[in-house]
Amino acid sequence: MQISFEAPRCYALVPCAGVGARAGAPGPKQYEMLAGRCVVAHTLSALAAVPRLTGTLVVLAPEDTQFEQAAPGYRGWVARVGGPSRAASVAAGLTALRERGVQPHDWVLVHDAARCLLRPEWVETLIDACFDDEVGGLLALPVADTLKEEIEGRAAGTLDRRAKWQAQTPQMFRLGLLQSALAHAGEAVTDEASAIEALGHRPKLVQGALENFKITYPQDFVLAERLLRTR
Repeated sequence: MQISFEAPRCYALVPCAGVGARAGAPGPKQYEMLAGRCVVAHTLSALAAVPRLTGTLVVLAPEDTQFEQAAPGYRGWVARVGGPSRAASVAAGLTALRERGVQPHDWVLVHDAARCLLRPEWVETLIDACFDDEVGGLLALPVADTLKEEIEGRAAGTLDRRAKWQAQTPQMFRLGLLQSALAHAGEAVTDEASAIEALGHRPKLVQGALENFKITYPQDFVLAERLLRTR
């Protein structure tokens, strides 16, 4: 008897339920305008240009009424199941993917809605590096600056920056493994890789780009606008 095994597919999951309080915007930062489009519209446009992504799911807050107007060209899946934390939103998004037929062995690339300078070729690089890996991995950058430990606003020590990397997204893991990892780690984790690490796995570090930063503070909008307009 011949047993067939369907090759894993790749899906993107974009948590888009946060409010981004540190960004100083009047509303959720993902809906602020940059270079003529909303932040999240830039993000989804880059993901749509990756041929190996079978589909994309955007996870929204249940009360969200802005998304369709902010991203009028988006034709992927939407689930208004976002929770109070990133981990909760991603976990709910994974369940929504399962309900749409995505299998436990399929790859899920979780990407921040506010990393709007994403380029399709960076996603392709991540897929190339992780598709045959046992665990999966993430885009990241080696730390170049000197790291300081702070106590009450003053430098209290210098940390060793060797072997230190700054995590980015997308972060690419199999749906089944990531579901188990998030259920085990709880809502305190700040990214998917840390949940995978808590299970004893070692995600692969794939070098990303300095331009793939996350809009977090008010000055980040100015830099992102400049970079988007000069591409």
